[in-house]
Amino acid sequence: MRDAAMLSKAWPFEEARKVLKRYPQGKAAGPVIFETGYGPSGLPHIGTFNEVLRTTMVRRAFETLSEMPTRLIAFSDDMDGLRKVPDNVPNQAMLAEHLGKPLSRIPDPFEKFESFAHHNNAMLREFLDRFGFDYEFVSSTTRYEGGHFDAALKNVLRCNQAILDIMLPTLRKERAATYSPILPISAKSGIVLQVPVEVVDAEAGLVRFEDDGEMVTQSVLGGKAKLQWKVDWAMRWVALGVDYEMYGKDLTDSGIQSGKIAQVLGGRKPEGLIYEMFLDDKGEKISKSKGNGLSLEQWLSYGTQESLAFYAYREPKSAKQLHMGVIPRAVDEYFQFRGNYAGQPLEQQLGNPVHHIHNGAVPADVPPVSFGLLLNLVGVMGEHATAPQVWAYLTNYVPDASAATHPELANLINLALAYNRDFIAPTLKRRKPSGVEAAALQRLDAELAGLAADTSAEDIQNIVYEIGKTGGFENLRDWFKALYETLLGSSAGPRMGSFIALYGIENSRKLIAEALA
Repeated sequence: MRDAAMLSKAWPFEEARKVLKRYPQGKAAGPVIFETGYGPSGLPHIGTFNEVLRTTMVRRAFETLSEMPTRLIAFSDDMDGLRKVPDNVPNQAMLAEHLGKPLSRIPDPFEKFESFAHHNNAMLREFLDRFGFDYEFVSSTTRYEGGHFDAALKNVLRCNQAILDIMLPTLRKERAATYSPILPISAKSGIVLQVPVEVVDAEAGLVRFEDDGEMVTQSVLGGKAKLQWKVDWAMRWVALGVDYEMYGKDLTDSGIQSGKIAQVLGGRKPEGLIYEMFLDDKGEKISKSKGNGLSLEQWLSYGTQESLAFYAYREPKSAKQLHMGVIPRAVDEYFQFRGNYAGQPLEQQLGNPVHHIHNGAVPADVPPVSFGLLLNLVGVMGEHATAPQVWAYLTNYVPDASAATHPELANLINLALAYNRDFIAPTLKRRKPSGVEAAALQRLDAELAGLAADTSAEDIQNIVYEIGKTGGFENLRDWFKALYETLLGSSAGPRMGSFIALYGIENSRKLIAEALA
């Protein structure tokens, strides 16, 4: 497999080869470090999932190519000062009193943990554990306060002017006037200060700055300061020995500056993929403040975890829309790729998304009914359809089908019922057939009347197809569109042979009668 993986064009292997080239003779000491960052001022979200998932895919691909040990660090920047009060948490007035303080030194608005950061860090770990990620959690606060970053902070002080030479040309005049790589934490107010800082003694870690009108000389060690985030990012890469970290396109310039700073600090920028950001259904960038995104919980209410992983895998360097409408297709495409996997040669398997979703241990079987077909079925059944009713229809298509024999199908049924209830049923509207359409439907009804109840979906599809070819339609698309709009109430739909076999011939004839009436 290793030889085939070395030639694979699948993006996780391409990324993994970049890391492999970093150490042509192998890494001299310690494991290869993969990192993903998290800002704990908010709760984990779908972007967090995607970044950890994609990084894990690259890590696993690297482990296919190399025997070097690896680690995945989930780093929480919980020393960051709270810039604004999130609008989705309680006790906002209390939080407003602590603006500017490190997140790990602000009370938990949920009143469950010792700080706001501890709460959100716990949510992050629970979130990552829920999906079975293999990672090591690292807290910025623990590293700063425990002295683990002290040597790195002294190095930043030694390189203070070189870092300023990198950063100042990138800043607006007013921002440059107060910019400092080091952000001292006020002993008076506890706030992370954005003030000019003079390095007094780099080896002792001492700096001088103004705090509330008074000039103060203070150590930056042991949690008494933190770094500006681009400098912090670079310092972290060097101090932790990070070899790989991906980030969004919106951080491209930040990555460039942090890479230069890492070099000044005696390290080097990690390898990484710059991924595109998600867009909403109008093609606009998703924004937390606009609320035009799609949450992880929303996706998992209507689609499977594997479908989300599939959607995250596909074309990470291309902008993709992220809204409710993409879920059904992602579910079905995931199963299509999974169904193809076993019969593919190795080189195609390595490029199949499901290989990376399941780290090569791809389940062999797939549900006997597609998610799209289930949606059409429950759409016809109405918003009050139940799972037992769906299983009753499925016996027309899958004899002896049950939740015990088809657990994945059982999950898809529940998801289809939820999606139909919330998004399909309120929008369905069947129209009357026109003259040529009505004649074709009458002919279809007559053909169905002569079929046995267990006629195969393929035989029914052939009849539907033949009627469309000889029924006076300009093209077959018009015939299928007429079937969808008059029988199902939607502009698109499944193979009608499969639907009729699933819904039942007699039930389908009733649909036709209702349309003609």
